[in-house]
Amino acid sequence: MRTAVVGASGYAGSEVLRLAASHPDLDVVVATGASSVGKRVADHVPALAAAYPRLEFSSTDDALSGDVDVAFVALPHGESQDVVPRLVESGVTVLDLGADFRLKDPVTFAAWYGAEHRAPRLLASAVYGLVERHRAELAGATLVAVPGCYPTATSLALGPFIDAGVIERSGIVVNALSGASGAGRQTSDLLHFSRLAANAEAYGLQNHRHTPEMEQELDAQILFTPHLVPTSRGLLVTAYARVTADGFDTLAALSLLRGAYHDEPFIVVSNEPPTLKDPVGSNLCFVSARVDERTGWLMALSSLDNLIKGAAGQAVQAWNVVTGRDERDGLPLTGVTP
Repeated sequence: MRTAVVGASGYAGSEVLRLAASHPDLDVVVATGASSVGKRVADHVPALAAAYPRLEFSSTDDALSGDVDVAFVALPHGESQDVVPRLVESGVTVLDLGADFRLKDPVTFAAWYGAEHRAPRLLASAVYGLVERHRAELAGATLVAVPGCYPTATSLALGPFIDAGVIERSGIVVNALSGASGAGRQTSDLLHFSRLAANAEAYGLQNHRHTPEMEQELDAQILFTPHLVPTSRGLLVTAYARVTADGFDTLAALSLLRGAYHDEPFIVVSNEPPTLKDPVGSNLCFVSARVDERTGWLMALSSLDNLIKGAAGQAVQAWNVVTGRDERDGLPLTGVTP
């Protein structure tokens, strides 16, 4: 399939290029990068030199006017609203890795992103691309809103418990740690080495834009606090919710997770709490849980690679399902250790 990667010069877009290189059916013919037009992909991301020795970054117009079958759009939030409608109208299957089409309510989008949505008519038809929870809806979809990294980890950790009705839907607390690549390629004061090294820092308190995405997916009230930690990639979530089911203990919680995910190729249910590093380099999500019977709280834990299962790998997995392929195609099932 002739493939365009729009925004290929960023971290998520570059990761799509890397995964596409080992996918049997994704042939990248266009890679756009607004600030890198004319530059070789191999010079911008040397790790991709062997896979793309001659491919050069082009303008977004090349993706819009080119003959492509599928487009992975990895633009900053707010920018894909001007690109995605034109791609969809031309018959291209679109997987948007940004946040522009994740929220169904344009009023909610405006409240959290500070601007009116410029393509609200597409919000209802965009399918949320969390495969493990929306596999049936994804078959044949033309526009996929690829979930954010934090909502993916949170939804996979908490979803089975909410679906089973064993925890309260209000008062859920989610704390998360993420590596610096989650902030994207553009630098900021938070990402300067002298501030990031040997440090941990909470950010986005009470207003992180992934909050409404989690609440929409889980139909729950969530207080979310992310933390930046000094590592390149990886993400770890610890979520807390009140248990409502009598006699629901740790063994029951782990059994529930195993039942929910027993056929899922990319979900690993572990007895021990996952670490941030376990899934790095893979499309895996590790989940575990504990029930503290003294306080009546569930602790649900998950970890994933924010650039793979949290972004590019998620997009490729969703496209595999959209087109009826084996959803494992092109995706790593093993992490990198040590």
